[in-house]
Amino acid sequence: MTPHRNIGFVAAAATLLAAAPLSAIFERWTWLIQAAVVVAVVAGSAALSRLGRMPLWGQVLAMLAGLTLGLTWVFPGGTELLAFVPTPATFAHFGDLLQTSLQDMRSYGVKVPDVDSLLFLAVLGIGAVAVVVDVLAVGLRRPALAGLPMLAIYSVPVAVYVDSVPATPFVVGAAGYLWLLVTDNVDRVRRFGRRFTGEGRDVDVWEASPLAAAGRRLAVVGVIVAVALPLAVPGMTGGLLNNVGAGPGDGSGRPGQGGSSGRVDLFAALSGQLNQSEELDLVKVSTNETTPFYLRLGVVDDLRPSGFQARVPTGRPITRPLPDPGERAPRGVDQQRYRATVEVTKNLNMPLMPVYAEPVKTDDLNGNWLYDPNQQVVFSNRDNARGKSYSFDYVRSTFSPAALRAAPSLPSDSPVMRQQTERPSVPAVEELVAQLVKGKSNDYDKVRAIYDYFSVENGFTYALSTRNGSSGEDITDFLATKVGYCQQYAAAMAWLVRAAGIPARVAVGFTNGSKADSGTYVLTNRNLHAWTEVNFSGIGWVPFDATPAAAVTGSVRSAWAPDIDAPEEVTPSTGSTSAPDAAGPSAGPNEADRLDKDTDQGLTLNQGGPAEESPVWPWWLAGALALLALLAVPALRRSALRRRRRVRAVTPAATALPVPGQRGETRQVVVGVDAEAARADAHAAWDELLDTLVDFHVRVDRTETPRATAERLAREALAERGDAATGVRLLGRAEERARYARDPLTDTELQSALRTVRGALAAGADRRTRLLAALLPPSVLQRWRTGLAERSARVVTTSGQVRQRMSRWSPRRLLAHRPAR
Repeated sequence: MTPHRNIGFVAAAATLLAAAPLSAIFERWTWLIQAAVVVAVVAGSAALSRLGRMPLWGQVLAMLAGLTLGLTWVFPGGTELLAFVPTPATFAHFGDLLQTSLQDMRSYGVKVPDVDSLLFLAVLGIGAVAVVVDVLAVGLRRPALAGLPMLAIYSVPVAVYVDSVPATPFVVGAAGYLWLLVTDNVDRVRRFGRRFTGEGRDVDVWEASPLAAAGRRLAVVGVIVAVALPLAVPGMTGGLLNNVGAGPGDGSGRPGQGGSSGRVDLFAALSGQLNQSEELDLVKVSTNETTPFYLRLGVVDDLRPSGFQARVPTGRPITRPLPDPGERAPRGVDQQRYRATVEVTKNLNMPLMPVYAEPVKTDDLNGNWLYDPNQQVVFSNRDNARGKSYSFDYVRSTFSPAALRAAPSLPSDSPVMRQQTERPSVPAVEELVAQLVKGKSNDYDKVRAIYDYFSVENGFTYALSTRNGSSGEDITDFLATKVGYCQQYAAAMAWLVRAAGIPARVAVGFTNGSKADSGTYVLTNRNLHAWTEVNFSGIGWVPFDATPAAAVTGSVRSAWAPDIDAPEEVTPSTGSTSAPDAAGPSAGPNEADRLDKDTDQGLTLNQGGPAEESPVWPWWLAGALALLALLAVPALRRSALRRRRRVRAVTPAATALPVPGQRGETRQVVVGVDAEAARADAHAAWDELLDTLVDFHVRVDRTETPRATAERLAREALAERGDAATGVRLLGRAEERARYARDPLTDTELQSALRTVRGALAAGADRRTRLLAALLPPSVLQRWRTGLAERSARVVTTSGQVRQRMSRWSPRRLLAHRPAR
């Protein structure tokens, strides 16, 4: 049972390593500490169940019980027994955490702070994967299948990360998976008893098995491909704002023809990043329009009980002809054609392209970008806007109040009417709308009554310190407190307009930012904004911005939607700007406005650093130098070993030395040779020869005698080189005498023979073999692998002995020696 328990703990450690990609989601490492505690409890429960020889189903139940105890200890609800025994109230607490996590996933952007609900969800998932991995690797002895639940952890950062997913955590997770496979393989081989090559020959301790070497190469190649391939495939850098869905966005319920992009949860990004203190440049736009309206990014028009959500856009490639609204301009609507050029910075990483409403022609965009005429958004399924530059023609529509009043109501069976008036039933909202539209005979007057309601005179003020969300409860709270930011104003007006039976939706984009001398608007995260769009029959979508104008930098008011908070009755000209840029940004919490409230800090869509990045070439240079130093270690080790074996080049034979006598005569004294030193020199020379053979990929057979090895080398590898053959026979004879004879071989040039043999082997090898022998000597790598394997075996053996001794201990032995009363 000891090997099984060892694989169980390796499986637990591999699960924690596989969870390394979650480090890209959380700000801190709290999740890892909590997950390590829970996984340790699961692994301990599994080991105890196997110690008791429980069947597989019993082991699963024990691990689930351990998972429950670990979660109870890490996420207590305050009603536990002994601080870790769960009660029914504990499971109710877990249910509340899971329910809260669904809302928090939409409210927070990566990186996520330490929120209990999201931590609980992450730790629960890792603990469940640990149970499945243990069952597959230990219970069923199928460790390869354990990669499937580990892959489930891998998929989380890819699905929710805003920027490109870091590769390093995935390499760590892959290393854990390979560790599990190697441990299981070693356990199987040890059960067999001995190591053999594919030819059936016994493998020496210094010789690597060809099958094992092939497996290692395949493992390394697999890890490299698994990490590099996702980085090379376009569209693999999606993030938090991507969810798969389908639908044309027109209320028909039919799937679109142009594919569907990732769903962009714009409100989640807005509510999660409103307090971003750093200002980042996102877009630079230049247009020949004097006072352009807001640059649109996306639409939020799916109203559910949980609030507004973005509907998946569908459309056709933007390279095809786009509809031109100027060809069918209704009466009372003035339409002018303009051209704009947009440059998106690296701080905006989304599958949506910012454009002005009603584009009619685009340049510099490929067929990966699609246009949805219903939502009037440009999106992509396989690309993102980061770093893109493009130009487009668009139509700017201005509307007269008379034309909007004359517009009839949409028929009740219209797809737009059915879809864009759907809403949950909230009695307080319905009652308020009935009071506001009472006596109004047309859609425009009803919309104006709702629009005028969001005024300072009615008690509405602007502040960031409000509750996030756009559900019925959130809207009711906003209408009661009358304090909120652009999300609440836009969502509340759209909800009230829908309650009046008129189609409405929320648009998200940019207000006009600071204008440079060249006529280019610089739009930052503080210019991001949300407003309401209302659909009028025969006219289309008309914008209404209910957010106080003085709180929004670049706010645009018009004749059909004037500034209701102006101190005097003013009828602005079409497309005029009522709030100067100095009024304070839409997202600047430190800017003062005339309402003396916090200003909207905007929608931050990227948590990256400042636009100006520090140069990366020093890091690349340092990394290259570190890599070269690391690669040089085996060669340096081989050179040092060769020098150490070269200490005694020649072992002298016995000699007679003249010594002066008593009366001046000279006598001869025979000085004997140091036999131990001669043997050491022979062994060192023979070891150097074997390492040289390994370096040049010459077969080494440890079962041969030194003389047999020397003769084989002289006959095969050194057949055409007489001096080298003589040298290798000398080395073999010296090693044979050192092993078996009483007197070792002396007075021999072993180092000279070694140099001759090495030169002959190098001359007969190809260039690749000589290069590897010099830079990455296989003999050194082989010694390191063998040493590591031996140390690992000693650690495993020692831990197994300790666990075996502990398993023999029983508390009953203490009771057996208690004195009788």
